[in-house]
Parts: sequence; structure tokens; C-alpha cells
Amino acid sequence: MRPSWPMAQGGLVWWTEDRPDEGGRTTIMCRAADGDHRELLPAPWNARTLVHEYGGRPYAVTPAGEVVFANLKDQRLYVLGDNGEPKPLTTEGCRYADLLIHDGQVWCVRERHDEAGKVTRAIVSIPLDGGDAREWATGCDFYAFPAISPDGRHLAYVCWNHPRRPWDGTELRVTALSGGSSWTVRGGASESVLAPSWKDDSRLYLISDRSGWWNLYEIGLRGDGTRAVCPVEEEFVLPPWQLGGRPYAMLEDGRLAVLHGRGDLRLGVLDPASGTLADLDVPYSGWDGTLAADGTSVTGIGYATTLPRSVVSVDTASGESRPLRRDIQRLPDPAWLPVPRAVRVPGEQEVHAYLYPPYGPATEGGIPPYVIFVHGGPTAHSGTAFDLEKAFLTSRGIGILDVNYGGSTGYGRAYRERLKGKWGLVDVADTVAAAEWLAAEGLADPGRIAVRGGSAGGWTVMAACCRSDVFAGGVAYYGVSALAPLVAHTHDFESRYVEWLVGPEDPEVYATREPLSLVDGISCPMLLLQGLDDPVVPPEQSAAFADALSERGVPCTYLAFEGESHGFRRTETRAAALAAELAFYQQLFL
Repeated sequence: MRPSWPMAQGGLVWWTEDRPDEGGRTTIMCRAADGDHRELLPAPWNARTLVHEYGGRPYAVTPAGEVVFANLKDQRLYVLGDNGEPKPLTTEGCRYADLLIHDGQVWCVRERHDEAGKVTRAIVSIPLDGGDAREWATGCDFYAFPAISPDGRHLAYVCWNHPRRPWDGTELRVTALSGGSSWTVRGGASESVLAPSWKDDSRLYLISDRSGWWNLYEIGLRGDGTRAVCPVEEEFVLPPWQLGGRPYAMLEDGRLAVLHGRGDLRLGVLDPASGTLADLDVPYSGWDGTLAADGTSVTGIGYATTLPRSVVSVDTASGESRPLRRDIQRLPDPAWLPVPRAVRVPGEQEVHAYLYPPYGPATEGGIPPYVIFVHGGPTAHSGTAFDLEKAFLTSRGIGILDVNYGGSTGYGRAYRERLKGKWGLVDVADTVAAAEWLAAEGLADPGRIAVRGGSAGGWTVMAACCRSDVFAGGVAYYGVSALAPLVAHTHDFESRYVEWLVGPEDPEVYATREPLSLVDGISCPMLLLQGLDDPVVPPEQSAAFADALSERGVPCTYLAFEGESHGFRRTETRAAALAAELAFYQQLFL
């Protein structure tokens, strides 16, 4: 059910849950102080925003406990009253995300698509009792993290323009709500500033990578008095692929509950006056990228390798942690759950990865096969969260090496920028190096190593199989195979991403990187899986690669799923994809 996006207020906790058995819709849950759980949105309501296509937190809660949410079908905002009947707040034609309730209004990022396909965004406020939206910040390509000062006089937010991404360069701006003047507080083309929050009426907290790491800072609303609150070589935020995340939260005594670390993020409490940071003693080794504070308690989505993603409330005064809701209610025997260890693959540049050894009777009698996992993004990260898909393979005698290749987040800006201009080179070289390391260490049978990935990870899978003969086969979920069609047809949020990853559009350069142009180099079998309603990587990408393999006599299975988008949501689709993947490996590794 994948709980996400917690909020907390007055002893109540809200979060979203997916319903794979109900077509993949998302509902909103509420837990009362007495422990009673209620589902607030019955079918067919679906709380999901499509801003940036990847969406984000689709709801907010008023001081009175009413829920305002975005509905997937029409992208309108609705108010969910005490009677449980959603009441429309906006008309059709726009999308909304990063919702904030203040002074009887919803403040949010609004996204508008005109008939010509042009996309514009703004920060707007919408009266809860009805009325037209008022624009407060316009003119930039992207907006995020709206925050109102405690005295209600100022609006802080983050903005950026094409071709930059939010992890490349952003600006923190402040707008005076009386008079409308705006100014830049911090940031620029080479500094990623994220997640502003007001300390008081005149000073803000923010996260910046000016030091090479996403650290927490304090700054005056006019840009004066910048101070590093806790300067360490760790990250305090995840890349904002979705809107609405809040990676730290202010407790009632002024201390901050924060997420920090390398790779997975840990939960700690930071005293901003002294800079003292102390981790909380909880059984969860990693957390999703958003926290909510209520008094002395903080609520987030925690996980460990043997604990499923859970809505967790932690009392920072006593240290007590309480799981409020788990992703999975019935757990398998822990003996069958893989426990990873962090490894570094040596080379010209060390590569971070997590090793999941195989377990079970199938591991007896020889060196096991392995699958290299390649995450999407590519500006993203693979962590160590509880994952039954990994257990599905490791319990059948197949090991996994989950690679955070150059370009991944979690290890500082320099590691992130290893991929700049070198997509299809650095990611491929690191993935191949990881496979070769497995074989050299005697961990994997060199003739039985496969590779799998989705989206940008699917690109790396295809390219690695084209450029190297180290892999026995490859599995690509909704992967990118050709750059020019991607640039021409992908959505606005990523429409200029390729410029950073590869460079300005150049057919000759593209031909040296894209899998479709390198397809003559591939000889291993491939499994391609694709959602037919994918707005991020159009289905033509997988179909074209499948056709090219077929023309060359390379074994290829192409599975397309109607009604699925970028990431499969339905139970039947997930089951079919996993069954096909296992059958593929069994054929490869026999």
C-alpha cells in the first residue's frame, strides 16, 4: 500500500496510501490520537497531482482538520469536509502541488498547459471559501517550497529556469505580501538551494550545496547573516523529483528534526544554536524525504532492510518510536530477507553500491548468478529499504548488486556531477566495472551476470549491453533508447535534462551515446517492459529498440501494459512483470 507524505497536527496524523488492487489509486488516511485509523477517500477518488508529471504530496490539512486534495482524474482541488463528501474548490484546466494552508487560503504551485502545449507555472493562493486564484510569483519556469512567514507578511519560495534542474541551480526568493516586491535571498546557476522554512519573522532556514554537500543554513530574509547550522560532509535532503517534501521540521522547543547522512538518510535532532546533531535511537536505518512535527513528536516514513516502510511517530523527548502503519502487514521469515552491505567498487573513481548475497537452497553447489540493479533518475539514489522484489530473487539463489553509479545523489555534488555531459559513458562504465568486480572477487559466476533498470536505468542497461559483453542478458523497464525523440516528446520538467546529461542537441554526439544507434554491438537476450500511457518515456522508445533487436536476430521479449504509466501501479501488472523477469533470469542462468 506504500504509505507516503505524512502530516501531523493536534495529535492527528495523515498520510497517503496506494491501492494497487483498486487500479493503483491513492487514498488519504487519518489516525486519531486514540489510534483509530480512517480512510478518508473512498473509490473512485484518487489523490494524486500531475504537476511535473511526477507529482508529489497531493494534499494539505486546514487548522480545523479539513483536507484539501488534488484529484487525479480532473486535477481539480477539492475540500473534504466533515460529511466525507469532496467539494470542488477549483475549476478544471490546471494542476496544483506543494499545498500549504494559511489564513483561510491554499497556497500552492499551479501548473497550466495551454492548447499549444506551452506550460507555465506560478505560486498562487486560492480562498478556501471559493473565489479566483491570486498570483504571487510568476515569470520563472519552475517553483517549489512555498512558505509563509509567521507574521504573514512574507512569502518565501524556490524557483529556477530551463535548462537547469533543481539540483543544478536554484534561487531562494522572498515576496512581500503587501506591496508585492520580490528579491533573491540566496542561490544562482551553480548553487542548489532547497526547502526554505521560517525560523521567525525575519530569518529563514534553508538547505544549500554551496559547500559541495546539501547542508542546513540560516539566513536573514534580505540575504544577510548567512550561517552554516551544521557543516558536515553529508546530505540533508533528497533530490526533489516530486513537490511537497519537507526534509526537516521545527519542534516546539525550536530544535529541528532533520534527515542527514550519506546514501540512506538517518533521523536526528539538531540544536541550531549550538550545531549539535544527535541521531535518534530508532530501528529505522533510512527515511523518505519528508518530516512533520507536532509538539515534541516528529512523524515520517521510516524503513530498514528487514522492516517495511512505515508511518512512524517518534517522541523526541522520550526517544520512543511508534509505527502507526506498515506497508506490509504480514512479513516473511526474516531469514529469507537479504541484508545488504555497503561496498565500494575500486577504479579510477570509486563506485558506491549495496551487495545483497543470495540465500536459500538454490545457492548450494557453486558460485551464484547475480543481477546488477541500476536506478533511474539518473539524478537519484538506491538505498537499503525493505524490498520484497529483491528478496524474491535472493531467496531463489540470485544475488543482487545495487549500484549508485557516478551521477547518483547521496554522496555530494562532485559525485553527482561526474555524470555531467557523460550520460551513457560514466553510468555504463561504473555498471560494467561493478559486474567485473563481482566476478574478480569470486562473488558471481562471470557467465551468469545480468543487468536490470528502469527509465534512465533502462537506458544504462541497454547501453551497457551494447558496449560490453560482460552481461548474459538485460532487463529494461520503460527505458530510453534514442535521444532526439526523447527531447522532442518528453514532458516539460525534463525537456532540457539531456543538455546537462549529454550536451546541446547534436546528431553525431547522440549517435555515440544512445542505445538505438549502438544496437549492432548487442548480442545478449533482452526483456523490455513498457507502460503504454507513459508521458515521461514514450512507448516508442522501447518499441523501437525491440524492433531493432528483432531485425538483428537478437532474442528479445517486449511486454507492453495498457493503462500503465511511468512506474507500474496495478497489482496484476507488477505480478506479471516480476514473473516475466524471473522466467527470463531462469532461462539465462540454467
